[in-house]
Amino acid sequence: MQDHKGRGGMKRKIAVVTGTRAEYGLLYWIMKAIKSSTELQLKLLATGAHLSPYFGSTYKIIEENGFRIDRKVDMLSASDSPAAVSKSMGLGLIGFAQAYEELKPDMLLVLGDRYEILAAVSAAIPFRIPVAHIHGGESTEGAFDEQIRHAVTKMSHLHFTSAEAYRQNIIKMGEEPSRVYNVGAPGLEWLRHVSYLTRDELSRELKMEFGNVILATFHPVTLELDRTAEYVKNVVGAVKRSGMKCIFTGANADPSGSYINEYIKEAARGNNNIRFVENLGQVRYLSCQKYCTMMLGNSSSGIIEAASFGLPVVNIGNRQKGRLQSGNVVNTGYSEGEILEGIKLAGSEKFRKYAGSVVNIYGDGNVASKVVEVLAGAELKKLIVKRLNYET
Repeated sequence: MQDHKGRGGMKRKIAVVTGTRAEYGLLYWIMKAIKSSTELQLKLLATGAHLSPYFGSTYKIIEENGFRIDRKVDMLSASDSPAAVSKSMGLGLIGFAQAYEELKPDMLLVLGDRYEILAAVSAAIPFRIPVAHIHGGESTEGAFDEQIRHAVTKMSHLHFTSAEAYRQNIIKMGEEPSRVYNVGAPGLEWLRHVSYLTRDELSRELKMEFGNVILATFHPVTLELDRTAEYVKNVVGAVKRSGMKCIFTGANADPSGSYINEYIKEAARGNNNIRFVENLGQVRYLSCQKYCTMMLGNSSSGIIEAASFGLPVVNIGNRQKGRLQSGNVVNTGYSEGEILEGIKLAGSEKFRKYAGSVVNIYGDGNVASKVVEVLAGAELKKLIVKRLNYET
């Protein structure tokens, strides 16, 4: 293992793992920057929902974007039950171990808190591959992602946080301050580069007039799975009672995600006000954020990205509880009545005006260049040795 170059003085190999369309969107500009670096070489591992026809085989989008997938690690079970997810993690351990043995990466770069990432990072430990982790130090109390995120933090050697408060959280966990960098949220980098669709183009592509429209995503609340049917029924019920048009995007590949998707698809049949689109893609999704009246659901996108558009957000329940908010968010419980009241408040002229004035606490989107600079300059031999630092 070399300090500033990879093995044999070649470019330093950075293995990036992506398992979902949402996570890929957050990693996109960092991957582009690694690919164009004179010091780094991108090695891309696709796994999880990317490889599933049910979720649209989104690895094809990665390839269409000009990236080469160096290894596909197939770990997603046909079921999304808790047992199936645990078994998927086991399959992931095996698949990532084989990939690391063949690719021999100098570093591993991962983002977030999903079980695919836990498998990828766990498999890297015996290989003594330093791990760089994005979006650590955060809190989402309603999901088992919370435990995974903190576990990945403790197994990682470099940390890139989305806000200073999260940097301080990681330092409090015993990580050395010199290894923790507040770079802002990588998803905001899209706002610096994207060519938005016009309102008319978006209306034609989605076959929906963009007047008073809600953009909604409701993911499973993985610590409250026994109430999934109740929750999604209430979300759809509140949308119907609001009288607004609504575009739902697909839930992720967590336990009960497929149930949520099927329920919304059924609700959309014969209802001209509700559309279900499994995957909008990054440009259409951001264009929706630009033109929609509000966001609804429990996606991190509503907490992190929406403030940059001055977009009101109705955040439902506990899935994002604990995350820093910029002031454009209305938090509600799970009942149909509470959600409907949230929609009314978020759609009010007073709140929309207020939301339009907030400053996004997650930064300005200048992230990829900062991450690449740290990855290229890190001293790997020193990095692999971790020391607890509970004195600060």
